Amino acid sequence: MDDKAILLKYLRARRGELLGKLDGLDEYDVRRPMTATGTNLLGLVKHVASVELGYFGEVFGRPSGRDLPWFADDAEADADLWVPSEESREEIIELHHFSAEHSDATIESLHLDAPGKVPWWAEERRHVTLHQILVHMCVETAQHLGHADILRELIDGSAGKGPGDPNLSQRSTEEWGDHRARIEAAARQAAR
Repeated sequence: MDDKAILLKYLRARRGELLGKLDGLDEYDVRRPMTATGTNLLGLVKHVASVELGYFGEVFGRPSGRDLPWFADDAEADADLWVPSEESREEIIELHHFSAEHSDATIESLHLDAPGKVPWWAEERRHVTLHQILVHMCVETAQHLGHADILRELIDGSAGKGPGDPNLSQRSTEEWGDHRARIEAAARQAAR
């Protein structure tokens, strides 16, 4: 597998995991703000899909033709990070799929050293390659997946990739409670 195929594989996996954080939740739970800054699951999916369209579309002269009103000059700040009630979950999921398909077409049609220009970055950083943007979007998607992991755990206790995730210790609810209590005790001890 070449470098481009490896990066695309990682990007696809993180996209799927991010979208999977919505599974089994009702409309309130996918939209509700879980942090002081309003971070929410459906908003994370909307944001990642939206910025991916820009990075793999506009940057490489391959605009998607998709209107994203939350990026208009007169749009409210951070409008891409939450979902008003008149926007449906289905519309955001469809945007996610559309964005992935459009991005994958760009990635598959260009070489890793293909040049692009990111007009919203500082002049000295604007000139990029597909390789740079693939790495950038893998990192951005993984970062927001990490946010989503924490939000989902706060909402219903689901952690990681679900039951059997090899990256999580297998503990009972009681064992997790004991583990958390040990960490809390250590934090309090260190604060003294």
